Amino acid sequence: MQQKIAPASLQALKEALTLVYWFKSELRSFLSQCLSDPQVLARLNWDDYKRNIVATLVDHLAMNEEIYQRDLIRLMSEVCKVTDYSHLKKLEDGNKKASDAKTAVDALRAQLKGHQDIEQEQKQAEKRRKEAHQKLMSVNAVQEELDKLKAEFFELVSSDNPQQRGFRLEKVLKGLFGLFDLDPKASFRITGEQIDGAFSFEGTDYLLEAKWQQEPVAANDLDGMAGKLSRKLENTLGLFLSVNGYSEDAVKTHSSGRRLLILMDGSDLMAVLEGRIDLVQLLLRKRRKASETGNIYLRIHEIL
Repeated sequence: MQQKIAPASLQALKEALTLVYWFKSELRSFLSQCLSDPQVLARLNWDDYKRNIVATLVDHLAMNEEIYQRDLIRLMSEVCKVTDYSHLKKLEDGNKKASDAKTAVDALRAQLKGHQDIEQEQKQAEKRRKEAHQKLMSVNAVQEELDKLKAEFFELVSSDNPQQRGFRLEKVLKGLFGLFDLDPKASFRITGEQIDGAFSFEGTDYLLEAKWQQEPVAANDLDGMAGKLSRKLENTLGLFLSVNGYSEDAVKTHSSGRRLLILMDGSDLMAVLEGRIDLVQLLLRKRRKASETGNIYLRIHEIL
């Protein structure tokens, strides 16, 4: 179970944020550098009093701590790094403003020490996933099967027969999802260059669509899958694989609002087939990034 940030720490963060920057423009600039999701700042009423703005922000992050815990810890850590209060001393009654800010930051710093284990646990979890991947790759049977699937995929690259390519890509994907115990459903089917299927991952059902076409997948293709997902249970998500990537408009359109999809491309697939990352770790990183920032198309070079 995820350890929660203590209410006293959240209150100390509110006080320090309110006092350490006197002008709202400076506060907003600082926050924009600390938070991973810029939409959080856009939703705030910047015409309100600064203390209310800060309270609204911290309360929102805390109410959605499963998504924003990293942002909260980073925000606390960055505020605690403030040691220069000369910008406050220039103001009227500046010495008192600087003293109040320093006192608030010192109080937050004391609270942060009690939560450093949360950040450490996040790092340890990432380390455990990497170690599990290395262990998995060391099993000869797994590596041999990956090598077979990779060879099969390489043969497809030179194919100019969409139907045959779709049939063989379906075989590669079913084999890959089965290898990583993701319970690929037998309902995988091919229509032209498109594959439809389903799998289960960490208690969540996913619909899968895969396309291998020359041009990047456009927004209307993702619209179609989003429509299917809207008719499923709320906890059903979608994984879309486009071997040749996505148009900028497609990614932008489906990265706002309720994110139902995460996106893979041919580079992701090759990284898994080559053993540079396992499929479970790849999906975890992509889903977490989508939850934290709204980015549904995390590229493999940003992960490795």
